[in-house]
Amino acid sequence: MGELTFFLGLQVTQKDDGIFISQDKYVDEILKKFGFSTIKKASTPMETSKSLLKDAEAKDVDVHLYRSMIGSLMYLTSSRPDIMFTVCACVRFQVTPKVSHFHAVKRIFRYLKGQLKLGFWYLMDSSFDLEAYSDSDYASASLDRKSTTGVLWIQNQMLDYGYNFMNTKIFIDNESTICIVKNPIFHSKTKHIEIRHHFIRDSNEKKLIQMIKIHTDQNVTDLLTKAFDVGRFQYLIASTRMLNL
Repeated sequence: MGELTFFLGLQVTQKDDGIFISQDKYVDEILKKFGFSTIKKASTPMETSKSLLKDAEAKDVDVHLYRSMIGSLMYLTSSRPDIMFTVCACVRFQVTPKVSHFHAVKRIFRYLKGQLKLGFWYLMDSSFDLEAYSDSDYASASLDRKSTTGVLWIQNQMLDYGYNFMNTKIFIDNESTICIVKNPIFHSKTKHIEIRHHFIRDSNEKKLIQMIKIHTDQNVTDLLTKAFDVGRFQYLIASTRMLNL
């Protein structure tokens, strides 16, 4: 069938030294679809000074247009983690979107206008390892408190392909969290009753995972959990091997 160049909306550019994956044609399409081809560019997808709230007293906007814009952006997040946090924040207001929420979505499109060709660069000789990053929130999975299940699921999936990634490194910037996982004394004093007896600590003891301390500045998962100024935001993007080709 020839060399792979396009797959499920993803553009694949194969070079001698690596593979580049992007969705710039799709970005161009949705910019035209919603009439944003000539809008002013933005340096980041979300303002750091304005948190998204329910804003119940504000004016309503067209719910169908809002949902259509959000749906288009959700499809793009498969190759664009730089907009993941902002898009997910806007998704929460699909029932009764307000003017402030529409402006937030429009800013994402303004950011995409300036970063049309951003994508993932995979070097041919890069190592193939499974690593995870955590944003210091030991029990953020409110339904089952099992915030490492994603890592364990990927481990099992990769075993089917002959890759053993047991004892996966989880990098975290909170030393107290690591102590809770590794130290039985700290673990017994934790207030998180739902998780104090099992799962994360058990996974660590069975050497399915290992918790490793890193500096906050090196925690790339911040890209998926917060809004930043342009300097920090660009650093995080570069850290994930995203670039323009």
